[in-house]
Amino acid sequence: MNRLIILILFTIVLSACSSSSTPAADTGVEGWVKIGPMCPVVRVDQPCPDQPYAATLTVLNQAGKKVSQIQADVNGFYQLVLPPGDYIIHPESPSVMPHAQDQTFTVITGQFTKLDVVYDSGIR
Repeated sequence: MNRLIILILFTIVLSACSSSSTPAADTGVEGWVKIGPMCPVVRVDQPCPDQPYAATLTVLNQAGKKVSQIQADVNGFYQLVLPPGDYIIHPESPSVMPHAQDQTFTVITGQFTKLDVVYDSGIR
């Protein structure tokens, strides 16, 4: 009986001491990915808004090491759960164009950092 109690207590203590590397589901980065311009000539009477873009985004730590990667959906939306910290988002490009700049961002516990990405289509 004593062994059983000791085993149960040991299991409880071990469980309480273990740390989880899984970030909270309410902490990370999210935003919209768009591409533009979509028309060679933009005129006031003929608007040509940027369009959603289903891009692949790579998240790097401050040392440049890959942390995660995500694909924006067909509407250009992405959401990625990450632990708190400082990161760089690197928009992947299939070629020279379209192209988007790397951006640094900070994730704070208990919230999603809003970060939109705009690709230059190269259309002029």
